Amino acid sequence: MLTIGKQAPSFSLPSTSGATVSLAAFAGRKVVLYFYPRDNTPGCTREACDFRDEHSALTKAGAVVLGVSSDSLKSHTGFRAKFELPFDLLVDEGNKVASAYEAFGEKLMYGKKVKGVIRSTFLIDEQGKLSALWSPVKVDGHVQAVLAALKGSPAAAPKTKATPRKGAAGGATKASVANRTVAAPKSASAGKVSQRAAGAAASAKGRGYRTPSRVKGVKSARGSVK
Repeated sequence: MLTIGKQAPSFSLPSTSGATVSLAAFAGRKVVLYFYPRDNTPGCTREACDFRDEHSALTKAGAVVLGVSSDSLKSHTGFRAKFELPFDLLVDEGNKVASAYEAFGEKLMYGKKVKGVIRSTFLIDEQGKLSALWSPVKVDGHVQAVLAALKGSPAAAPKTKATPRKGAAGGATKASVANRTVAAPKSASAGKVSQRAAGAAASAKGRGYRTPSRVKGVKSARGSVK
C-alpha cells in the first residue's frame, strides 16, 4: 500500500513531448502526477483545464505537472492541442503504472461497481518520495488543494487516501450541510414583508373573511409581491 514518505513507484512512459519520460529524470524537482480515466470526457477535460489555468503558479512553486491515462499518443496529442495544455500527457498502456500507484481498480460508476482508472493525484518530492496524495479526486477545487500543499499549507496536505475540500471559501452562496445544499438567507427586509403578510392574513381570518391568497403590496404566506 502506498503511504506518505515512501518512494514513489518508478515509471518510464511515452509522452506528447515525443520522448520517453521517466520519474528518475525529475530528481531534485517536485512532480505532480495525476491519473485520469479518458481524454475529452467532461470531468477529465475540466481537470486538465484547471491544471492548465494554474500551471504558472504550480511551476512557480517548483513542480512539474504530468497527466497519465491509457489513451493512445494520437489521442493525447489531440487532447493537449485542443485545450492548449502546457504540460505533457503520458501513455500508460494497459494501466500498468496506474496499477502500481493504486489508481486502477474497482470503483463506483452510476451506482455500479466497475473496474477502471480511479482519478488520483500524487505529489512527489525532490527525493522521489510521496509527500501527498488524493484518491479518489473530486475535480472541483482539487488543483487549488494541490497548489496549497505545494506551498506547504498544513491544512491543505491530505493524509493517505484523503479527499480534498471543495472550492475556496467565500466564493459561493451555498453551503453543504449534512449532505444537503442550503441556500444563503435572504435579506432581513424580505423576512419583515413575510411577517406583515402573515399578520394581515390572521387579521382577516379573525373578522370572518376568507383569507386572500395575495395581499396587494405585500408578500403573502403563499403568494408573491404584486
